[in-house]
Amino acid sequence: MVQRLLHLIRQLETLLLASLLLGMILLAGTQIILRNLFDSGLFWAEPLLRITVLWLTLLGALAATRGNNHIRIDAISRYLPQTGRRIASLTGSLFSAGICALVAWHSARFVLAEYHAGVTLFNQLPAWMFQIVLPVGFGLMALRFLLFSCLDDTPSGTGRGEPT
Repeated sequence: MVQRLLHLIRQLETLLLASLLLGMILLAGTQIILRNLFDSGLFWAEPLLRITVLWLTLLGALAATRGNNHIRIDAISRYLPQTGRRIASLTGSLFSAGICALVAWHSARFVLAEYHAGVTLFNQLPAWMFQIVLPVGFGLMALRFLLFSCLDDTPSGTGRGEPT
């Protein structure tokens, strides 16, 4: 049951990433054609593309962390004994979880402030709807890093488990 849910979450993340990327490419291509051939464009395309980059960035980071395949600064672990690698991996996972939780907390405060201020984008759409990816994305990454610190049972100590 849990494995099936994890598989479903993975597929949903991948589908969302692919859909956003395809939409972004099509919108940018359309904007280029409209500007170069017709001296016009979609006034809302530029801000939407910026927001799409934000969403793609956070969803891409989530995809990288789901398999523990994110970028890590690791200069000395190959020289450490197995116990040292486990400690370094645990420390790195806990530190990453803390940083992501801190960013999630402050981005949630930002989104809440935008909500209370009534900030809008495009055709009077609430800005918080587009910004909610910040606290949700960083919160999920914090949870994943925390789970990695609990699941670090691999022989190399790299924590390559796959929690949600």
